[in-house]
Amino acid sequence: MKQQIGFIGGGQMAEALIRGIIASGLYRENDILVAEPNDFRRDHLEQTYSVKTFESNVPIFDNCRIIILAVKPQTMKALLLDCRERVQSHHIMISIAAGLPISFYLETIGKNDTKMIRVMPNTPALVLEGASALSRNDNVSDEELRAAEEIFLAVGEVVILDEVHLDAVTGLSGSGPAYVFSFIEALIDAGVKSGLTRVVSEKLALQTVSGSVKLLKESGEHPAALRGKVTSPGGTAITAIHVLEKVGFHGIIMDVVEAAVIRSKELGKVE
Repeated sequence: MKQQIGFIGGGQMAEALIRGIIASGLYRENDILVAEPNDFRRDHLEQTYSVKTFESNVPIFDNCRIIILAVKPQTMKALLLDCRERVQSHHIMISIAAGLPISFYLETIGKNDTKMIRVMPNTPALVLEGASALSRNDNVSDEELRAAEEIFLAVGEVVILDEVHLDAVTGLSGSGPAYVFSFIEALIDAGVKSGLTRVVSEKLALQTVSGSVKLLKESGEHPAALRGKVTSPGGTAITAIHVLEKVGFHGIIMDVVEAAVIRSKELGKVE
């Protein structure tokens, strides 16, 4: 299935995928086509990655079997209405727009044989460390799903789920980087408050988070077990964790994710 691959939309997430699939050798530069109305973005993608870009969507549908819809959710309906006559049964349509259910695409395109895959990626894909969840409709074969999975494996980890779980994915990993960035920002500010320079505090905070994640992944131990190894009796870590427990840290994080899940469901209720 290694034919040409097309992107409709050439924004940051599309660029991350382009970078990943080129770096992985999954597609050659000449086999990647991008439709993007913005002149600056087209020039940037051509000069940086040597891909083919177009102002119109027509070449994408004429030349590509796999088509990645990389536009904002609020502009998706207009895009689909404009191109639905070009969508054919052999096309594998992959959307990375948050919130919009597969049923929305089928209803808007108006063709029940449309092959549709919905993906919830996240922004660390920009540095090839993303987390993506894929769901398909019944028109997509196992082989076609594997082809889509390969694309997102080029920019990080992938899970295959039933669509009913994608709102939970949105709340956890889709929006998750925002929670992590907020936590890191707070750590940095805490270091500054305690007398460190911002440069030193940032360096220590980033390495602490990065190193903790690496230790967790490589050790295979439960987070609670590793936390226990840091919290010596009567020490500084257990004293600090006591404060977290008093303010309900676990509950706050669970509430944060749940709020994002609820909002994702609301956004998915398209008119």
